[in-house]
Amino acid sequence: MNMLDQDREGIVKTFGNKLRVRVNGIYVEDGRILMIRHKSLGESGIFWSPPGGGMEFGSSVSENLEREFQEETGLRVKMGRFLFVHEYLRAPLHAVELFFAVDKIGGRLELGKDPEMADAQIISEVRLMSMNEIKSIDKASRHQVFELCDSVDELLQLSGYYRL
Repeated sequence: MNMLDQDREGIVKTFGNKLRVRVNGIYVEDGRILMIRHKSLGESGIFWSPPGGGMEFGSSVSENLEREFQEETGLRVKMGRFLFVHEYLRAPLHAVELFFAVDKIGGRLELGKDPEMADAQIISEVRLMSMNEIKSIDKASRHQVFELCDSVDELLQLSGYYRL
């Protein structure tokens, strides 16, 4: 089994065939959006998305969002206003994602880890990207929400429920 197949097997084992509630944050600095490159189940084996992750039982939405940012990016953030809900449903993955604006309150941007994938990290890069850079990524390799907007302002104005 090659490395990509092993990564996919680990992703399915950890996240597959169950509903996950996720929290995601949109952090903007100098007109650029913070994005994370993950190894994924897709054909290209990569997936770019805003930071976020699964909710832990007993922790509030804000606590989960702040924890995910710290783990994945090294940044300490404060949850801002609620933006929108995105539902992802492509078997074996199913997630309901709550998106919030976030403000940085500390920390330093660095490559973090996904604790749920301790043996096979799926986070391979963390960086601020312009909307043009994000839109230049193949559609299958970036979060679906970027189909709904062409600018940072449009992203921050999205509201409601989306399933793309």
